[in-house]
Amino acid sequence: MSIISMTGFAESHGAQGALSWRWEIKSVNGRGLDIRLRTPPGFDSIEPAARLLAGERFKRGNLQATLTLDMQESGRGFRVDPVALAAAIRIAQELCDQHGLAPARVDGLLALKGVIVVDELANDPEERAARDAAVLESLAVALDSLRRSRRAEGTKLAKLLAGMLDEIEQLTAKASGLASATPETLRARLRSQLGELLADTAISEERLAQEAAVLALRADIREELDRLNAHVSEARRLLAASEAIGRQLDFLSQEFNREANTLCSKSADIEMTRIGLALKAVIDQLREQAQNVE
Repeated sequence: MSIISMTGFAESHGAQGALSWRWEIKSVNGRGLDIRLRTPPGFDSIEPAARLLAGERFKRGNLQATLTLDMQESGRGFRVDPVALAAAIRIAQELCDQHGLAPARVDGLLALKGVIVVDELANDPEERAARDAAVLESLAVALDSLRRSRRAEGTKLAKLLAGMLDEIEQLTAKASGLASATPETLRARLRSQLGELLADTAISEERLAQEAAVLALRADIREELDRLNAHVSEARRLLAASEAIGRQLDFLSQEFNREANTLCSKSADIEMTRIGLALKAVIDQLREQAQNVE
């Protein structure tokens, strides 16, 4: 089984001269591929290349990639914008006077976007391009690590999904065993009910057979059982596939649920209803886990 989860975490580090940095990437499930970059001022230009790197490695998932610079080692590349800081202090003081809020802290003011700006470590375009290339190279390392992390999670997820499919198959087999006895059960129940209602009236065996046949036809779940077995086979085929299967598995889990609902609605006895409800519970778990598959 080679499915890939959409959940994972990875990080990488890099350095160039006085500048050092750290990439941190978190990944959760998503309908498509969405990468959100959080970078310090001066690094906006790497976004197109970063998205390309992610698109080469992943098909689905919401990724949040954060680039953090080491202030201690690269502090000389930063400076305070006095105009932005003065404006921030003025606004903070006005809010404090108007609403009685606590005075602004220095770390809070410095965290505002635009207050701390990055001086280019080199104004030379070639040196700046080399810096960006090094940052992107470490991003690629983090993305590769995230890929391995998601594969490891996918291995665990595959075992979990396989166990759920086994349980669905077992419950379907139980339902099939009960379904084979349904016509006789319905016939006996109908005879008993008619006997209570028509105690002094003779019951025609032919009429009884006709009514029992109608009830058995309405309660026939063989098609639903056949489709459930077919869905189990298809799900196992998907788990063994090498491509991204998340969307297909999600759609298939919806089909599983549809058949289980129909089985419950056609149930002719309490035991069949219990099996149908057990199926719905397992299928709900299957669908929940399928939404984590890439």
